[in-house]
Amino acid sequence: MQDINNGIIKLVSSLAVKKYRDKEGLFVAEGWKCVRDTWHAFNCRYLIATRAWYEQQGTAEHYHKIVFANKGQMAKMSQFTTASDVMAVYEIPQVGYTPSEVRGGLNLVLDNIQDPGNLGTIMRLADWYGINNVFASKSTVDVYNHKVVQATMGAISRVKVHYCDLDMLLDDYNDLPVLGTFLDGDNIYTSELPDKGAFVVFGNEGQGISAKVASHVTQRLHIPAMPRRGAHSESLNVGIAAAITISELCRSSLK
Repeated sequence: MQDINNGIIKLVSSLAVKKYRDKEGLFVAEGWKCVRDTWHAFNCRYLIATRAWYEQQGTAEHYHKIVFANKGQMAKMSQFTTASDVMAVYEIPQVGYTPSEVRGGLNLVLDNIQDPGNLGTIMRLADWYGINNVFASKSTVDVYNHKVVQATMGAISRVKVHYCDLDMLLDDYNDLPVLGTFLDGDNIYTSELPDKGAFVVFGNEGQGISAKVASHVTQRLHIPAMPRRGAHSESLNVGIAAAITISELCRSSLK
């Protein structure tokens, strides 16, 4: 138990930037719900909170990590418009996977996803449907970005995100089916879908799946718009497309 100092304030503020998160091996979860949902999943360096928060919500397991700050100091460190009364500074874990995990499960592949909310939504979907591994291009938004952490609603505690060269990854597992959604694909609702041991690719919000990654796709799928009078939206948000695709794959596995 200690009071905050300028060194900790400077450290926490710097974690808004990816290069400093990478350098320090730390990230921030802000707000009581976010902290509560992640508390048992990561090693905590500091639990920074106001004394009022600790008096109301603090427990014995928080005692040795707590660092007290006033509301002004919390505002200096917060990445949100309105600062919360608590934030946790966690160590970034080392995550891995085994070939048997990949071959035995459904694996999501994210090709240059840029919006933190979309990544958070896809991780929540993975968590809901029991998908353990998400493979992301190195240009995909950082999973430890504060907006992503918030948007995962605790899924970051259970779903592993691996940043890698997607071309090499898919080459390494070139015997597994690779699915992707395209405007010229086959109707997802009438297609025969794999029930395990597959990759499902979701592309950039504006550009879709890149040509290099698309070259690995073995089954091109399309989510058809339902007939109606007049025009309809040009495309679906990637998070919505992911929800429909993953749901159909999981439903197929239950047949």
